[in-house]
Amino acid sequence: MKTVGLASDHAGYPLKELVKEWLKELGFDNKDFGTYSTDSCDYPQFGHALATAVESGECPVGIAICGTGNGINMSVNHHAGIRGALCWQPKIAELARQHNDANILVMPGRFIEESTAKECVRVFLTTEFEGGRHQRRIEAIPYK
Repeated sequence: MKTVGLASDHAGYPLKELVKEWLKELGFDNKDFGTYSTDSCDYPQFGHALATAVESGECPVGIAICGTGNGINMSVNHHAGIRGALCWQPKIAELARQHNDANILVMPGRFIEESTAKECVRVFLTTEFEGGRHQRRIEAIPYK
C-alpha cells in the first residue's frame, strides 16, 4: 500500500483530518507531518517536513493544505524535485498529474468544498503522468 504524506497549518488542519479518512477509503496509508491542532502555527515547518519526505522517497506523494494553499505551496516548491500543484477543482488535479507529474497536491483549506476536495484527492492519487512532450518540459525546470 502506498503511503501519502500529509501536512497543514492550523487553517488546513480540519481538512487534513478529513483527508486521512478519505485516504483509508481509497486504500492508502498516511504519514502526518503536522500540524496536529487548530492552534495558530507557521506553515513552512510542516511543508518542509512533507517535502523532505517526498524528496527522500519516504512518501511517494504528498498532500499539503493551508488557508489559501499559497503559502504551503511556496514552501514545498522550494525543494528540489518537488512539483507542488495548487488545485481547487478535480480537473486541475488531473492535469497537474498528467502534464506536470505533480508529486504534492496542495489545497486551499478555507476555499474548497469538502466534496470537491475529496474528488481532488481521488483524482490526484489515481491519475498517471502522461510523459512524452510533458517530460521535456519538466526536465526544463531548474532545480537548485
